[in-house]
Amino acid sequence: MGFSLLTQEIAMDLGTANTVIFQNDQIVLDEPSIVAIDNNTGKAIALGQKAKLMQERENPGIKTVRPMKDGVIADFNAAEMMIRGFIKQVNSKRRSIFTPNIKMVVGIPSGSTEVEIRAVRDSSEHAGGRDVYLIYEPMASALGIGLDVEAPKGNMVVDIGGGTTEIAVISLGGIVVQDSIKVAGDVFTSDIQQYLRQQHNIRVGQITAEKIKIAIGAVIPDLDGDEPEPYAITGPNLMTAHPVHATITYQEIAHCLDKSVARIEAGILHVLEQTPPELYSDIVENGIHLAGGGSLLRGLAKRLTEKVNIPFHVANDPLRAVARGTCLALKNTDNYTFLMR
Repeated sequence: MGFSLLTQEIAMDLGTANTVIFQNDQIVLDEPSIVAIDNNTGKAIALGQKAKLMQERENPGIKTVRPMKDGVIADFNAAEMMIRGFIKQVNSKRRSIFTPNIKMVVGIPSGSTEVEIRAVRDSSEHAGGRDVYLIYEPMASALGIGLDVEAPKGNMVVDIGGGTTEIAVISLGGIVVQDSIKVAGDVFTSDIQQYLRQQHNIRVGQITAEKIKIAIGAVIPDLDGDEPEPYAITGPNLMTAHPVHATITYQEIAHCLDKSVARIEAGILHVLEQTPPELYSDIVENGIHLAGGGSLLRGLAKRLTEKVNIPFHVANDPLRAVARGTCLALKNTDNYTFLMR
């Protein structure tokens, strides 16, 4: 009994945009993956939501860092501070005299190199992880969606996150074909920024562009029924710096995201081309599962279904599919062969 008090189990989806931590089947933390650092001392002064409020509003003494870029650790030091800080936040709720041994399962992109995998493992260990297991994100999202990943059946998952879109065909507890494309939520956000600069002569920050994406983001110009209201923004004119007011419609967003979504379509078709025929017929039968924040773009399943001729289904609560999957993997670390030590 004494031992279990000292081992603490954490499942972590270390995402480019958000970090989600599960413990005992519950979400104990869901925060933006961002850390604010004091330039003089190099110490973290805020994490997550608090740091996000400072983003693009900081003064020279403070910098905000998103340690994850394209799904992998870009700033090692900041990543470690962030992971450590998040674990500390989770632990501040527990009163214990001992520092617990932490057993962790962390999701990583399927295209990660050895170096990138090592960076995640080292950061997790430095932040207190005693037993660290890694799981590929498409595998985690398949688990989180509720697919039977160990069955001799083909399942296909497309997980559109913040930094990468992970496309994978899974069978018998392993990834058969996979592709990891660097077109995902962050690229959509910068597409919107660029479009507003070109078409409306307005400079908008990342945060505003992201708000627009969430409010009216769409990928087809004619949504049947559930159409979001046009979105009003104010920003400085590029030339005069006078305030400009503009109203953006979802059709405009669909237009400006078109090229990026087309790259995801190409990636999906590329993976399907390499899929063995038996698994391919399973996929046609079961459809393709969409997860990640990007799958919330309006009309995406419809557009992809028309493009690929295979039905696409958006997962329930797609934002947390990977985190739920890492949580399930945590319970089965002994049985799941696809976890990496």
